Amino acid sequence: MSYALQTLWHERARYLSGVIAVTFSAVLIALQCGLLLGLFKITSTPIDHMTGDKTSTIWVGSTAVQSVDLGKPIPESFLSRVAGRPGVEMPEVYIANFANFTKPIGGTELCFLLASNLDSDSAALADVLTPELRSALHEMDTIVVDESDAAKRLRLDYEYGKPKINGKEVKLVGTVSGVRSIAAPWVFCSIPTARRLMGLLLPQDHVTYLIARCDSPSRAREVASTLKTEYPVDMTAYTAVDFSYESRKYWLLRTKAGIAIGYAALLGLMVGAVITAQTLYAATAASAKEFAILLALGIPRWRIKRMVLVQSFWVAAIGVGLAYPICLGLQFAAKEIAAADVDLRWEVLAGTAAITTLMAISAGFWAQRSVRRIEPMDLLR
Repeated sequence: MSYALQTLWHERARYLSGVIAVTFSAVLIALQCGLLLGLFKITSTPIDHMTGDKTSTIWVGSTAVQSVDLGKPIPESFLSRVAGRPGVEMPEVYIANFANFTKPIGGTELCFLLASNLDSDSAALADVLTPELRSALHEMDTIVVDESDAAKRLRLDYEYGKPKINGKEVKLVGTVSGVRSIAAPWVFCSIPTARRLMGLLLPQDHVTYLIARCDSPSRAREVASTLKTEYPVDMTAYTAVDFSYESRKYWLLRTKAGIAIGYAALLGLMVGAVITAQTLYAATAASAKEFAILLALGIPRWRIKRMVLVQSFWVAAIGVGLAYPICLGLQFAAKEIAAADVDLRWEVLAGTAAITTLMAISAGFWAQRSVRRIEPMDLLR
């Protein structure tokens, strides 16, 4: 192994293109996957930004609901199906519905109402709502939106004209940050305000979800499973963690964005593999005389082949090591410049390292072809 590292260092000009190729592939794969995860985290915002322990919270909604924004009205009387179960707190109602937003300057935009109990200990309360905002939302027809949507999409910075939702005037009482949306801006309000704005679109005795806290994550999973079994026809239940995952998966498969981003990452991997393989093959071929001397001295051919694989591993290790700070730098730049969330969780980084290392070692196997052709007699030519 030490000889392989010494060779890499002394012949670093030969191996530089291979290291750069591995680095490029690792950066591209990590950023593509991180961007994809960051993008689809937005689709589960109402779930992920709830207060409290999400692993111990259950969501009850309409039959076979696949995403948090696709819930259909369910009778409020379903509260009795959840309430009173061992280890389950009294469930709360939650309204989540699309609505038509009329901008102060004219024109319309689709928005998504999110209404919950505004008490500080509410299971359905959004963690971005400060006590001051919650107090302001108690006033009828008041709303809170993300600061990125207030001016750009909803034009609430316009001094003249009145914003409306479903034809009813509303008043902006504050903004929050960190809850951007892909399609329709999230609009926070109180339950009474949401009922008034939805009107006949949401029957008075119906809500979109019921949300309840359980005394443990295992209890939440048990209750969700039991509710699915007992009431398979007219409702379903998820733990908050499962519902968040289902919402992201639905949008990922529906939009096919994952396929497009995965294809781009695959191209980067292929380009890196080809360049790395060519680099290792050329470097091995260039060292033919040195390898021929080793063979003449009685060194087994398999040890030379092993050295090529060790060199491939270290090319991968150096490339991945260089890619890591580059990824972090680009992640920071994406957040600061474009306000884009690149989710570089450890699973993404570990998976990227494993894939690129496997790619480099595979290239090393291909480079071994030149070792098979080397013979001690080549020294006499």
